[in-house]
Amino acid sequence: MNVRRSAAVLAATAVIGAATPAVAASPSPTPSVAVPSGLYGTTDPTYDGVWRQSLALLAQDTVGVKPAEKAVDWLTGQQCANGSFAAFRADPATACDAKLMVDTNSTAAAVQALAALGGHGAAADKAVGWLKSVQNADGGWGYTPGGASDTNSTAVVVGALAAAGEKPAEVVKGGKSPYDALVRLALPCADGGAFAYQPDKQGTLTANADATAAGVLGALGEGLAAGAGKKADATACAAPATPRQAAANGAAYLAKAVAKDGYLTSVLPGAENQPDYGNTADAVVALAAQGGAEQAAKPLAWLQRNAAAWAKQSGPAAWAQLVLAAHATGADPRAFGGTDLVAALNATGPAPQATGSAEKGAADEAGEADEAGQDPEDGFGVWWTVGVFLVAGVGIGFLISGRRKQQP
Repeated sequence: MNVRRSAAVLAATAVIGAATPAVAASPSPTPSVAVPSGLYGTTDPTYDGVWRQSLALLAQDTVGVKPAEKAVDWLTGQQCANGSFAAFRADPATACDAKLMVDTNSTAAAVQALAALGGHGAAADKAVGWLKSVQNADGGWGYTPGGASDTNSTAVVVGALAAAGEKPAEVVKGGKSPYDALVRLALPCADGGAFAYQPDKQGTLTANADATAAGVLGALGEGLAAGAGKKADATACAAPATPRQAAANGAAYLAKAVAKDGYLTSVLPGAENQPDYGNTADAVVALAAQGGAEQAAKPLAWLQRNAAAWAKQSGPAAWAQLVLAAHATGADPRAFGGTDLVAALNATGPAPQATGSAEKGAADEAGEADEAGQDPEDGFGVWWTVGVFLVAGVGIGFLISGRRKQQP
């Protein structure tokens, strides 16, 4: 699962007032709104349209794919006049109003994609201006404006700031930067050195693998399409006095978590022993960014052996996460455990202007789920998000080639 995307769920649950974790039972795969032709994926985009589009465009950029103009136009058309983005606007011609729930995660992901593609500086700068305007006094961000800061939202905004050419350490509110917020959300070594999503009502921090993958990238000043960093020790843990040490501690936590089986497990009730493919992909990016590709070798190999079926079922965001994992480690996304991830991703949306390789075989492979009567984004994809939309208090939500990388 993807921590930042799912953070959308957290804020939404606050709005609908859910009190206990509950997953929607067997949601219909039929979209409740029409899916625009420029949008990647075929399932209801209500809760993740901007997120999955941004990830798809960002992943394509890392492999030199030039997306269709209408795919980019769809994303830019989702932006509100004040610079923010909501998860999805069915009618972009209608002005955004106070009833529309805009959010930091969709906005920050869109910034990273638009900055990577180039030619959209004005839109990206306007979005960054909005993000700055809703920064919390502790230096971080929550999913919705004014919401309590969480690791996932803060990290994805850091990535957006860096992508837009900002220095995250200099974006302050109340004398605090995003890095201050992230260090505050890092657990001590005695508790594993992970990141928490956010403190509970008693102020206690609880380790969260989703948040940790996001927090490592945020503390490094990296975005969703981070590349491999310098080789570093993945086992050392020390007091997180600096953002870089907090990132190292978080990476050590992730390395330990994947050491046995190569994957992270699900946080969904009743599925604790099930692999979490999306979060494992996020962990690969985080591990590689902090300590080099070798540090992520075991979970990468596990994804190469096992993740294709999950991505076929889950759709464009899943394919994009795998492309980003390959990018971070230097693996070939066009030959990823026998699957052409790039072709499969491209097949979920409008045909790109340029691809750089033949894709028919992988595109056909990606469509097998449809031919078998399965929705390509059912299961752990969009409908997982719809189900978790009903969950309260669960922190989940996460993610540029050609951008300026800022370090803390």
